[in-house]
Amino acid sequence: MIDINNVTYTYNVTDAMGKRVERIALKNFSLNVKEGQVVVLTGGSGCGKSTVLRLINGLIPHYFAGELHGDVKVNNINVSTNPIYDTAKIVGTVFQNPKNQFFNVDSTSELAFNAENFGRNPDMIINDIDRVSSWMNLNPLIDRSMFELSGGEKQKIACASIAVADTPIIVLDEPTSNLDARGIEKLRKVIALWKKQKKTIIIAEHRLYFLKGLADRVLILKDGEIKKKMNGTVFDALSIAETTKLGLRAVNIEKISDKVRAITAKRTLGKRYISIENLEYVYPDGEHGISRKKLDIPTGAIVCIVGDNGKGKSTLAKCLCGLNKKAKGRVIYDTKQLPLRNMLEHCFMVMQDVNYQLFTESVNDEIQLSVDSKIEEECVNKSNEAMKMLDIEDLPKLHPMALSGGQKQRVALACAVASSKEILILDEPTSGLDYYHMIEVARVLKMLTDNNRTVIVITHDIELVNECADYVIEM
Repeated sequence: MIDINNVTYTYNVTDAMGKRVERIALKNFSLNVKEGQVVVLTGGSGCGKSTVLRLINGLIPHYFAGELHGDVKVNNINVSTNPIYDTAKIVGTVFQNPKNQFFNVDSTSELAFNAENFGRNPDMIINDIDRVSSWMNLNPLIDRSMFELSGGEKQKIACASIAVADTPIIVLDEPTSNLDARGIEKLRKVIALWKKQKKTIIIAEHRLYFLKGLADRVLILKDGEIKKKMNGTVFDALSIAETTKLGLRAVNIEKISDKVRAITAKRTLGKRYISIENLEYVYPDGEHGISRKKLDIPTGAIVCIVGDNGKGKSTLAKCLCGLNKKAKGRVIYDTKQLPLRNMLEHCFMVMQDVNYQLFTESVNDEIQLSVDSKIEEECVNKSNEAMKMLDIEDLPKLHPMALSGGQKQRVALACAVASSKEILILDEPTSGLDYYHMIEVARVLKMLTDNNRTVIVITHDIELVNECADYVIEM
């Protein structure tokens, strides 16, 4: 079904001065996948997982510029010479950032888009949308503006559009990165159904627990090479100690879940608060938004805000830091009463989609832009310190948009660390991060609160909550 034979691939990447930087993504990589198999690719951020998927769906070499050696065949067809629109008829893709694959402004048109491009009968497409919406529980998302959906809701639409297209091969790049617990469980059931239908599924993931009982093979990548292989039975039995030793996220999370429940029940008496009062924000459709009479957030601590997709977590964050200009309400902070619009002076936010806030031509420039100082030496020192803390000190001259999803996430976090803001709001900060860098982020967040900074984390990452949360607020 899929044959990747002895592939070496190097991206064409330049530094801030336009000088070519060699970035070898895969080295002598080979992979054979038979029809109906579920194969999981995991490993550290930037290890080559997404590159493998791009080989299979034809984005390499038809979209991404680089140097390719070796052969890639799908259904005995050479992907590098086959037009990408023909490959798309047999390979469906869910991107790590789903907005990169959207072409329509409403959800229903997006669900139909792939199938329409294949020339399918319109009545059949309508029936398939109804069928997929039913078994993926998407009815609340039908006929919605794509601009008003949460990140997790967009991810659900991306997965559903592939289901409607009904391709025999499906590649998923970090499909759970923005999904809540309920959405992850629903995705698990969808993958199980696809497996029952004999579809071939390749998944690049850091979160592993939802794949227990589904994976036929698991490959651990490092520096563009396969470092370890295991079958599904071995993978399912991995303990937390074993996955930690391998540098992987947990496969069995029952004990973690118990601890998180205990943190959620923790009381916050005796703490100082950021108090939000009479918060009101309504989206242009007049139906969706957020309304809270009062919300107290403990200061000088790591506060994780959890809850299902579409419940207002990201909207709350944007209101709190003053980004939603039409939001009504006030904040009592440091004994002062402030309108929400003034909170931007005190807050630094890392958005769910960090591509919205990466502006410069190098990682170093990006971080220095966040430093609140005109003294060059201080800017350089704070930038270097933040890069070291987030394990990106080897990337200073690279363009931020040339990095992997996990690396971009760490650049945005480094910007927050280097800033002088006393309130940091992080929206899904571990999206796309491997185990090691998730632990590093948790360590950095703890260091920030040691310096009396308040860290508000919007997350679905149960492992991050377990690792560093002082308090949990469920919406």
